[in-house]
Amino acid sequence: MASAPHIADLGVVEGEVILFGGPYSNRPALDALVERVGDRPAICTGDVVAYCGAPAETVARLRALGWPVVAGNCERQLAEGAGDCGCGFGEGTECDLLSRGWYAHADAALDADARAWMGGLPDMAVFTHGGRRYAVIHGGATAINRFLWPSSPESAFAEEVAAIKAAVGPVDGVVAGHTGIAFQRQVAGVHWINAGAIGLPPHDGRPQTRFVRLTGQGAVIERLDYDWQAAQSAMRSVGLTQGYDATLETGVWPSEDVLPGEMRR
Repeated sequence: MASAPHIADLGVVEGEVILFGGPYSNRPALDALVERVGDRPAICTGDVVAYCGAPAETVARLRALGWPVVAGNCERQLAEGAGDCGCGFGEGTECDLLSRGWYAHADAALDADARAWMGGLPDMAVFTHGGRRYAVIHGGATAINRFLWPSSPESAFAEEVAAIKAAVGPVDGVVAGHTGIAFQRQVAGVHWINAGAIGLPPHDGRPQTRFVRLTGQGAVIERLDYDWQAAQSAMRSVGLTQGYDATLETGVWPSEDVLPGEMRR
């Protein structure tokens, strides 16, 4: 029998809120986001570590900030000592093969204290903002590594919304991550916001990454400029040269096989 999800109640969050996901071991990107956030509250949808070269440094920086974080599949896998990232890539796909390099690097870099922090992260969080109630997840409530894309059918979103409501009660909005692509939809009776990722660009040919500002008027997807050269150098210095190092410059993922057809270049 599955255990009940660990849910963090963040209460009422006032003012503009920054929503972001996927720091992906990219410390310069996290530093740039910190400058953009200022004194506003911020919430992370997980995958603090992944593709880039500074997993321990990125975890330490995010922990010091004290911002709420929900667990991504990478956190869950690393906390449990699993042998792979659990991202949900199809076996033998390019994404699956490439993940072996960066996951092994993260696994070797993180100490027991960092893994214990990861193991204690909630599966889901809830908060109220502007009189609306939001749930924060990583990929999906039915599966932490579920890919929900801008073009995914409404039935897929409806399944997740139903699972979220079963766990936390009524919600007006859902904040998600995992895909690395920021988008928003009014779907299955809620405002679904994917906050994207700050650690890799969204396969659009530009090096800027993405985050979201949640305001009293709605959600705004923003670009994040950061020192991608420093992040690229950090990757190459530890031998992470399988393709994602070039992505930081080109804005193009080294493999498209995780993407739905209409999002491939």
